[in-house]
Amino acid sequence: MQTVYKIENINHYNADLGQKTLHPLITMIDMSTAPLRDWKGAETVRFQYDMYGIFLKDVKCGDIRYGRENYDYQAGTLVFFAPGQVADYDMPAEPYQPMGYALVFHPDLVHGTALGKTLQECSFFNYKSNEALHISEDERQVVLDCFSKIERELKQGVDKHSKKLIVSNLELFLNYCERYYDRQFITREKVNHGLLANFEELLNEYFLSEKPQLLGLPSVAYFADQLNLSANYFGDLIKKETGKSAKEYIQIKTIDIAKEKIFEDKAVNEIAYDLGFKYPQHFTRLFKQKVGMSPLEWRGVN
Repeated sequence: MQTVYKIENINHYNADLGQKTLHPLITMIDMSTAPLRDWKGAETVRFQYDMYGIFLKDVKCGDIRYGRENYDYQAGTLVFFAPGQVADYDMPAEPYQPMGYALVFHPDLVHGTALGKTLQECSFFNYKSNEALHISEDERQVVLDCFSKIERELKQGVDKHSKKLIVSNLELFLNYCERYYDRQFITREKVNHGLLANFEELLNEYFLSEKPQLLGLPSVAYFADQLNLSANYFGDLIKKETGKSAKEYIQIKTIDIAKEKIFEDKAVNEIAYDLGFKYPQHFTRLFKQKVGMSPLEWRGVN
């Protein structure tokens, strides 16, 4: 049996967790102060998020080895959710005490602020839960310090300064999260190189198959799915590893394949079809953009 639980407003979320609402658009909860959670026999619970949710899970996952170094991520894991996301969780048969911290805020909190304009750049809100941020003890202390500043401001009561100060501290916290994700990409370099090699292999296989004719041009979402990654995490990984976006990387590969086909004396329309372009003029436009001349001009000088 599955239960659907909607996280749609601060008041209801606080009430469910036995918390007092200090601000209508944001809450900061120490989950150990919440009552026991009992899903009444539900095997899974589907959480539907209409707000932003950030959860610090206090878990023990041991030392993780990346390359030749050990990184201690026993201090916890940060998981991020954006409005519109859905997550399924297997639930224990008996009531349990939730642990960790929850920071949940409504999109209206950041409307009209500098953070509201840049929040979409925090791509980790659209990562999968298995792409969570694992933090060290030192990083955890920074996270908790950010949380305490937000909580302290919430307890001051709402006045004309509240929104500015709360959002400023929230922005500071998210900036640290970006830094820690950059660190995680670096410390996972060996794993990432393996994913990049797999991506390259999948890209070659795509063009050697009939998929371009059946599915069209290769997409970022297609390869992310093949590698069991979210499109955002996959795109960020490729950017960190190559300096190019995943879309740019695919386009460069497409043009390299096109150059090989041009030497086969195929018509431009046929090459465009082979590569998955719906319209030949789109192929010609991309080729000229990347190479500086049209496919026929390039054939003529080579």
